[in-house]
Amino acid sequence: MQSLTAERRPNDVRAGTPGRLTLRMLRAGRRASGLAASVARLPIPPFGALAAVVIGSAVVYGISVGGHTVTVVDGIAQPLGFPIEAIDVTGNSETSEIDVLQALWQTGSQSLFSLDPAAARQALEEMPWVDRASVAKVFPDRVRITLSEHRPYAVWQKGREFVVVNREGKEIVPFTPGRFAALPVVVGTGAALHAAALLDELEVLPELRARVKAYIRVGNRRWDLRLENGIAIELPEDAPVEALAEVARMDRENGLLSRDIAAVDMRLADRIVIKLTPDALVRRNAALKEREKIFKRSRKDDPV
Repeated sequence: MQSLTAERRPNDVRAGTPGRLTLRMLRAGRRASGLAASVARLPIPPFGALAAVVIGSAVVYGISVGGHTVTVVDGIAQPLGFPIEAIDVTGNSETSEIDVLQALWQTGSQSLFSLDPAAARQALEEMPWVDRASVAKVFPDRVRITLSEHRPYAVWQKGREFVVVNREGKEIVPFTPGRFAALPVVVGTGAALHAAALLDELEVLPELRARVKAYIRVGNRRWDLRLENGIAIELPEDAPVEALAEVARMDRENGLLSRDIAAVDMRLADRIVIKLTPDALVRRNAALKEREKIFKRSRKDDPV
């Protein structure tokens, strides 16, 4: 738990400053109290009580409409011993205490009386990493803040942008090289929203998941997997993990994913299509031509 101490500015004695204004308010209040006591001993006309209510209501209305309520409350509460002196912050990992303090001050409150916990909570939850926040007043001079931050789950590539997202696909912060490099990379429309469902199912194939460089969402309905060696595995829309399990089996038995191939197409239910790399295709065509030559030569040499 981090505790921040709010620095108190000494009352400025220059005319027109907030500190001077506060002192004038208190002195005026004392003079008004003395005057009120004197007036209380005088005969009060029947309309006096009504006039006091009307005048008081007008003053309160003027303060409220003018947007000075927090200022007036702070001016009264701070001299009485309720300024915000310390802020306790817990639950923050990516959010700095300075950012928390600035967000709290943006609400305009400097005393516990004027602090609106709901407004402070809203200001905190607008910060990039903050998912939920709670704000509590601890009299006479402390604020307790508890944060729950978003957990980075994946890096989402959308166009040319890379963004860190949470499990639900909510964008947190832009991705910066060197941080969160171990997070899975998901690409395309809908990828951030649907990534968790696929990644959870891939827990049963850890040896294959460890070789995936990027998960590419195609048409917002199915996935392609790009492996570290450049091979693409094209998955069907239905039962993609069952198709991946078959790829993993062929790799264990025949070293499929270590061969010179470009892609493994699993989209068709009744067949598997292996796509060769351009170099492998050239070698294959050359081998077929050589085999055809040998076959023709053998037929020519055979006696009729």
